[in-house]
Amino acid sequence: MLGIKTFQTAQRPIEMMDLLYLIFLFMLTWFVIAMVMIVLGDCDLLLQIAEKFGKSPSSLKNKVVWITGSSSGIGECLAYELSKVGCKLILSARRKDELERVKGQCIEKLSVKADDILVVPLDMVEFDTHAAAVEKVINKFGQVDILVNNAGRSQRAEWIKTSLEVDQQVLNVNVLGVLSLTKLVLPYMIKRNEGHIVNMSSIAGKIGAPFSGSYTGAKHAIQGWFDALRIEVLENNIAVTNLCPGPVFSNLLDIAFVGEAGKVLKQKMEPTDKRMKTTRCAELSAIAIANKLDECWIALNPVLFLTYANQYSPVLGKFVGKKFGLKIMKRLREGR
Repeated sequence: MLGIKTFQTAQRPIEMMDLLYLIFLFMLTWFVIAMVMIVLGDCDLLLQIAEKFGKSPSSLKNKVVWITGSSSGIGECLAYELSKVGCKLILSARRKDELERVKGQCIEKLSVKADDILVVPLDMVEFDTHAAAVEKVINKFGQVDILVNNAGRSQRAEWIKTSLEVDQQVLNVNVLGVLSLTKLVLPYMIKRNEGHIVNMSSIAGKIGAPFSGSYTGAKHAIQGWFDALRIEVLENNIAVTNLCPGPVFSNLLDIAFVGEAGKVLKQKMEPTDKRMKTTRCAELSAIAIANKLDECWIALNPVLFLTYANQYSPVLGKFVGKKFGLKIMKRLREGR
């Protein structure tokens, strides 16, 4: 007889159809569990598992972490999260007074030593100043274990009404500034054969966001650029993590680009918006960093579910996006 028709047990033979049925039930059970976790969760499945069973941020103790855009929003809250577990921090942004405020909070409320935090004012579009900033950091700490490219600005305007000058400015802040700083820090990591590059991307780097074409394009670019880098630096023991938050409470809209150069949106987020708390986003980001995850989606539903649909069934994801219509997709992007 060709093939195996049955599997003998102490009770009775298990026929092939029984085995296939058990496999089907097993897969169905895990599918249902995964769907429940997605629907009830505020991040992707891998990050949820890492939160429960993976390394805690405390494993990052004594790591030297450089956070750009750390004067407010997610960057500020991430500075507090990492300070709590004993990281040594470099805080960068354009506003020195706000950086000093964040440093003061870390010292006063988290009992961090003043000598463990270095304030380095930095403008991401002033590329010629980046080398001096890196030199200052290396002279102080001797290394950068983790570079968190968090600095960036959003954009709100119709695609057709956004000037090419604004497109260029968005790319300078969100992409070229990130590349410039990373290219200067990376050689030090390669020399030590150790390091971690973390980028604050966005769900907009996974799904097209209407009325944010320039920002969406910039975040898609970050995903591609650093997905390529991840493969290249594997042999150097360097990890690359792309964090993709959905709507999060911050001052993002206040300083967002619009269609015309030289103007900003100056829009405040409403307390009733369906957005993730900044502290929770920072907490999940710290967990993702500790576990060196490649890519993480940090968002409430239905944005999280749409991200899954777009990732694993692009045709379905794009169909749902079009079916929902422009107004509804815009509302989801704004957390309303």
